[in-house]
Amino acid sequence: MKNPHLEHLARRMREDHRHHPWSLSAGGLWITHSYEHSHPDELSHWDDVGFILNGRRFMVWWRHPRDVYRSAIKDLAWQQHEAEHGDSPDRDWLFDGATTIYKIVGKSRKRKKPVGSQSRSPSSEQERYYALLSEREAALRQQGIDLEVRPSWTWRRYLRCMGIDLVAPMEVRNEQELAQLADLARQLVLRKTTLAERFPGAYSRADWLRDVGRMQS
Repeated sequence: MKNPHLEHLARRMREDHRHHPWSLSAGGLWITHSYEHSHPDELSHWDDVGFILNGRRFMVWWRHPRDVYRSAIKDLAWQQHEAEHGDSPDRDWLFDGATTIYKIVGKSRKRKKPVGSQSRSPSSEQERYYALLSEREAALRQQGIDLEVRPSWTWRRYLRCMGIDLVAPMEVRNEQELAQLADLARQLVLRKTTLAERFPGAYSRADWLRDVGRMQS
């Protein structure tokens, strides 16, 4: 029995693809970033790419395991910092006490309308709070954390495309490597390969420390 919701998404996806086609590269990819200033030896963290498969749009949102690991460090730093120092002092400072910015309108120059706001400066307590948080995060980055990040992928239907969230240890620094990423996603969708076959093992503390050394060199 067909699922009405999934059928509706598929129909909307085909209509959007027909009426608003992507501008594809010579290799048939929808590329959102420029690699003009990428260095051939730099470490990658995330990227995205689109392609057409069987008349449907696929959008790949990719992250390198090191990016997942880095996000986990940030989360752990927050958790440890809040456990020791509590919640941020004056946490609503960005909006509380802000000064409204007005723009003069009309020929009389007597009328004005709000067009934005200017936040007040953070307090010394707040600056110290976030300085300590930054120090804790820097320490965790240097020593690493007890975490293993394994390759993974999931996909689901959206109104305008099929979306793929992919974590895989690849480097994407140019359009050739981006094409390899798109090909991997395509092969996964078609069940012609698995991440376990392509990338056995996990990204661990040892990998992170090696990457940290490269980023600091």
